[in-house]
Amino acid sequence: MKYIGAHVSISGGVANAPLNAQAIGANGFAMFTKNQQQWHAAPLAEEQIAEFKENCRKLNFPPESILPHDSYLINLGQPTAEGLEKSRKAFIGELERCHQLGLIYLNFHPGAHLKEISEEECLARIAESINIAHQEVPEVIAVIENTAGQGSNVGYRFEHLATIIEQVKDQKRVGVCLDTCHTFAGGYDLRTAEDCGKTFAEFDRVVGFKWLRGMHLNDSKSTFDSHVDRHNSLGKGNLGEAVFNYIMKDKRFDGIPLVLETIEPELWPEEIKWLRSLEKN
Repeated sequence: MKYIGAHVSISGGVANAPLNAQAIGANGFAMFTKNQQQWHAAPLAEEQIAEFKENCRKLNFPPESILPHDSYLINLGQPTAEGLEKSRKAFIGELERCHQLGLIYLNFHPGAHLKEISEEECLARIAESINIAHQEVPEVIAVIENTAGQGSNVGYRFEHLATIIEQVKDQKRVGVCLDTCHTFAGGYDLRTAEDCGKTFAEFDRVVGFKWLRGMHLNDSKSTFDSHVDRHNSLGKGNLGEAVFNYIMKDKRFDGIPLVLETIEPELWPEEIKWLRSLEKN
């Protein structure tokens, strides 16, 4: 089974996320557990936690179908000691919220060196940040999202992901989320079935499919190898339809959240139906 959904709103409280996912015909979803534009948030109330868990149970969203995302403010590769400490504290807080909600994943952008330290130092800081967070919060898996490589962001090469994973001590609690737009903009072609075969073979060789815990399904406004992160609706960008057809027919992508972050939320029900039709055909 493929868990297909979108990054839904938590407006009115986290317990509304499963309701919003059901409304678009999803059987999986992504969400923030707090306002992602703020460093701090009020603790989750016991009633919120219980209602979220009950809504997930009633609507048949198991933990493995949900891919929560942390705040975009967090940079686990921060070059400054003060900034790094602030990001690590916030990341631990995000993991704690996931654990309270009974969730098993936390998806995050790895970080950026801000041109102040080397890529290697930045990747090592990210791995160290994960190790520190693992000591503070049990069970939740840290899911590294590949990036487009915009600015000084690391994580756009599969080798970057492998390097981080290699330095994580508890490797049962680390994984990868591949974003189709980021992959394409980062220099891995996905425009044809042949391109997809080559790119995913390279991912398997360098990182390994055993680490894949989720995907973001987005078309791309940006061009190939541009290192510019600009999502588009499915079939309306420079990727086209081949990659989504490939993913939906490949069993290696079963059992993980496949999450839309496309730019027209009103199209999400239609995009989810289309993806399901590819799986069946």
